[in-house]
Amino acid sequence: MKRIKILTLATVLMLLLAACSSGGETKTESKSNETTTTTASAGEAAPDFTLTDVNGKTHSLKDYEGKKVYVKFWASWCPICLAGLEELNTLQNTKKDFEVLTVVAPGYKNEKNTADFKKWFSGVEEAPDITVLLDEGGKIADQYGVRGYPTSAYISSDGKVVQTLPGHASNEQIIEKFKEIK
Repeated sequence: MKRIKILTLATVLMLLLAACSSGGETKTESKSNETTTTTASAGEAAPDFTLTDVNGKTHSLKDYEGKKVYVKFWASWCPICLAGLEELNTLQNTKKDFEVLTVVAPGYKNEKNTADFKKWFSGVEEAPDITVLLDEGGKIADQYGVRGYPTSAYISSDGKVVQTLPGHASNEQIIEKFKEIK
């Protein structure tokens, strides 16, 4: 009986992970006969962005120049993402030496359109303090190499991508990671 419960739990966890995986490919651009990747790698400058949040306020990565930044890419349909919203809200309100931004891409990889997302998010009580930026069509997600949700991007104070990791990261893991980043 115990073995069946473990197998059932393992199967459910695998399904949840699969549900949050987009299976997408890195976007490429073709110039004559050569193909170049537009995805930022560790050690490279973090792709700049200017996005509007769910309240209509504009945010640019340049606004955080000289600061470390944690960027969480997530989706409203991802159960792992939703389960982590309250924890992310706690992180937002914790004294730390880095900024927290979240990015949702309306109309991209099965995300709701902007109006539907805003309406849905207005009813989310677990995360009243997080900054949710809207990446229309997923251009920024592509630039950061997001292939599934959730994905975390760690940016150093000198504006470079330190690491981009798929999967859930606990607040403790995020805080520990930023202790290693200048």
